[in-house]
Amino acid sequence: MDVELLELTKENYEEEVINSERPVVVDFWGPRCAPCLALMPEVEKLAREYGDRIKFCKVNSAKNRRLCVDLKVMALPTFLFYKSGEVVDKLVGGEATKENIVAKLEALV
Repeated sequence: MDVELLELTKENYEEEVINSERPVVVDFWGPRCAPCLALMPEVEKLAREYGDRIKFCKVNSAKNRRLCVDLKVMALPTFLFYKSGEVVDKLVGGEATKENIVAKLEALV
């Protein structure tokens, strides 16, 4: 089963992330970011594994520059972890490994 991460934009970010009942992970990626693209299949696997407890979303930074600036996302990949509408953790650049993402997910649930 292929899991499609919910694509976020400035228009739906608040509704899907801030107002979410469940914890949310937001994956900021770019079409020319090799580490982002390499990590995406792993993130999709984690979405299948944790999807009943955590909402998984992604933001294409190339198409949503204003949103990235507003959220102070300055490097890729960046993962923001939300609980009750607040950022409770984040991983940036080289910190964004599958092992570190799993550790943050475990802390969220």
